[in-house]
Amino acid sequence: MKNILNLRHFSATLSVMALICSFFSTVTFAASDTGWMTNPDHPPVRTRFVLTGQADPTNQLVEGYLEVELTKDWKTYWRSPGEGGIAPSIDWGASENLKSVDWHWPYPQQFELLGIHTLGYKGDTVIPMTLNIEDWQKPVNIDAKLVLSSCTTICVLTDYPIKLSFIPSDLSMSEPDLFKHAQAISQVPKASPLIEKATAIWDENKQRLEISLDKKLGWNHPEFILDGKTEQSKEYSYKLIDKSINGQSATAIIEVSSWLGDIDLTGESLFVSIKDDNFLAEQVIDVELGVSSAEPSSMITMLGIALLGGLILNIMPCVLPVLGMKLSSVISTQGLPRRQIRWQFLASSAGILTSFWLLAGFLLVLKLTGNAVGWGIQFQNPWFIGVMVLVTALFGANMLGLFEIRLSSGTNTWLASKGDNSYAGHFTQGMFATLLATPCSAPFLGTAVAFALAASSIELFAIFTALALGMALPWILVALFPVLATMLPKPGAWMNKVKYLFGAMMLITSSWLLYLLSNHLPLFWVLLVALIGLVWLLMKIKRVHGDKALAISGGSALFVTTGVFILASMTTQHWAKPLPADLPWQPLSNQLIENSVIQGKTVFVNVTADWCVTCKANKIGVILQDPVYSTLLGDDVVPIQGDWTHPDGAVTDYLRANGRYGVPFNIVYGPNAPQGIALPVILTENEVMGAIEKARGEG
Repeated sequence: MKNILNLRHFSATLSVMALICSFFSTVTFAASDTGWMTNPDHPPVRTRFVLTGQADPTNQLVEGYLEVELTKDWKTYWRSPGEGGIAPSIDWGASENLKSVDWHWPYPQQFELLGIHTLGYKGDTVIPMTLNIEDWQKPVNIDAKLVLSSCTTICVLTDYPIKLSFIPSDLSMSEPDLFKHAQAISQVPKASPLIEKATAIWDENKQRLEISLDKKLGWNHPEFILDGKTEQSKEYSYKLIDKSINGQSATAIIEVSSWLGDIDLTGESLFVSIKDDNFLAEQVIDVELGVSSAEPSSMITMLGIALLGGLILNIMPCVLPVLGMKLSSVISTQGLPRRQIRWQFLASSAGILTSFWLLAGFLLVLKLTGNAVGWGIQFQNPWFIGVMVLVTALFGANMLGLFEIRLSSGTNTWLASKGDNSYAGHFTQGMFATLLATPCSAPFLGTAVAFALAASSIELFAIFTALALGMALPWILVALFPVLATMLPKPGAWMNKVKYLFGAMMLITSSWLLYLLSNHLPLFWVLLVALIGLVWLLMKIKRVHGDKALAISGGSALFVTTGVFILASMTTQHWAKPLPADLPWQPLSNQLIENSVIQGKTVFVNVTADWCVTCKANKIGVILQDPVYSTLLGDDVVPIQGDWTHPDGAVTDYLRANGRYGVPFNIVYGPNAPQGIALPVILTENEVMGAIEKARGEG
């Protein structure tokens, strides 16, 4: 009897133990992700491996993804990292019941650092994966190691253990994970039936690859990325140097390089990933040996575009304050010998050229050191703005007659004997006009600057030289034909009134620059600097001209300054009455853009800066005016704004990803335009409304 009881007790104990084991087994196999994994030695990165619960029992497939979060400027790499970097890899060798894993790579961003072109991702990155299971009914034990390379100006290689167990038939779907997986899959290029023809010709003599693609619906602004399909072709780096579009046909010229020496692409297969408006695709192309018929023509085209862009800068609002100096200098040439007029205007042209070369050198240094580059970025620097405040204030005060610089009699005699006492002034005018022009983006300017900043050092200087020649063209014309200067009205009393007008404009510019400076420094310090400058100026006047001149100049300064601020206040109040409240802008976020488009909404992105005059004109003249304003307030529209007033890596990366290096930049996304419809630099009601309708699928 006792043995029977012991047997029953033993049996019950086994049952309880089995139940407990079953419970813990269920808990273990219910896990669907690893949780966030971090490395204390490298906190900017965290990662996790997730199973969505989506499964295909017939083909024994389970869907999941690798998620990587990178802070600030850290980035990781695509399957083909480009000229530097290491692609993420996972060693699945110790896993059980796992046949293989297929990676699905979203279309990457392109980066340029120290002349090295790489491909990869920043921010929150999701890489979908498909797990091929051996036995559907048995547990899968994942025991793997992720090796992840992350870089800024330095690179760190970090290992993360991936441990996860599950039974494929017991997986349950997670809606948030499915949504994130679907978002990432939508960014993965796939073969498209719209590509009718794809050829690749390898020109061995030129070491260039010519890719030709025909698409039924034609091309808009295609972007091409190449990487190898075979082991040999994976060893090479591929860099786009030119592209052209002719109706349904697009041609790309690719420069191929290798650390290993000789390159032979004959008979190799390549992946061509294509991104265009509302279009994302990937084609496999077999390479044939031949002669490339296309020659890069974009440099010649860009030089022409840069010339035109520089010419248009002369009529942009940023340059208006300098027009006073220009006008004064032109009028002052009355009665001078033509030779002297010619040299004065050539001096102005030289000033413009010098300023553009200095800008090119400044941007090149930033580019080579891995810093953000772009048109007008010096206005993100408070020191530069402070210098410009001082210069504009001095020019304005001088034109208003508040002070003058007296030279010694010997110096005056030397200048008079040389006959070129205004050459330095003309040179300075040219330099100053260029510096004040940089907050403005003009038609054609953005295209030329974007090309220059993505090109080689020599090409960058060539483009900036063309911009300079375009802006200096009116001066060069007067230098070539001095008779043009004699066609203006003769000097007279009216010139003083004109000088006062442009002097006031210059002080308005100083006020605007002081406002920009207040974005970098506390307002108290800005006002203190302005007060010190004014006191210094009045003391200078007293020392040179005496107490009476001080009283007159001080009164004039007070009158002019008060008038400037009253005028500014009246202008602000005038614009404030018709203008409505600002839009409910949301901060720039790629994730927000993607989520909104997936939800069927239209997204209007406005990348702007306080120092950008064209941005202000776009906002006042178009964005805050009906019908655009009312449309952007609609429930189905998400207004997003990126602020580039101060250096911001996320905004810079967004501009670069869209091939832009300056502001303003406006683009519209929607269900019918997931890749976005870029708008021109100067907005119009028709352009904005047309893009919104097209993005919605209405136009």
